[in-house]
Amino acid sequence: MASQEIDALTQALARLPGLGPRSARRAVLHLLKKREGALMPLLSALEAVDRRLATCSTCGNIDTSDPCSVCADPRRDQRSLCVVEEVADLWALERSRLFPGRYHVLGGRLSALDGVRPEDLSIARLIQRVEGGGIDEVVLAMNATLEGQTTAHYIAERIERFPVRLTQLAHGLPVGGELDYLDEGTLAQALRARRPVA
Repeated sequence: MASQEIDALTQALARLPGLGPRSARRAVLHLLKKREGALMPLLSALEAVDRRLATCSTCGNIDTSDPCSVCADPRRDQRSLCVVEEVADLWALERSRLFPGRYHVLGGRLSALDGVRPEDLSIARLIQRVEGGGIDEVVLAMNATLEGQTTAHYIAERIERFPVRLTQLAHGLPVGGELDYLDEGTLAQALRARRPVA
């Protein structure tokens, strides 16, 4: 019983991860009831992000600056590089506040079923970063899925010729689990227990 515009907003919110049609309707109703306190600040924040949104040319993170805030932070350990599948994985690891180094976002994972090949990911850029020197350790933080482990194995084969220590997250991560859905305690343990790749 809503207008076309309100219905369009509800449908747009329902497409977001974790929100279905009912949750989207509740969110829209809240925004409409609290226009000054919720709707207007949300619109302002969305417009600001939209104007400044950038993909980091160094690591592939999504931020409002290029380089991103992680790559631009001089306190980060430049000798340690953590490779993740997606930006959500980088953000999940950053929430744990335990990894002091920098990141590299692949933009996905190898998948024969989905037709995702090495050249479809930023693996070549990763190899360039390692080849450029100054990196002592590469942490492979792939999801504990078949595709994630296949991707980790492929990268390990490509990097083994360089004088870097190659490690991966401990297998305390649940099989089939994804980093973005894990709690900080699980991520912390996985980072602490990382081990060399055989």
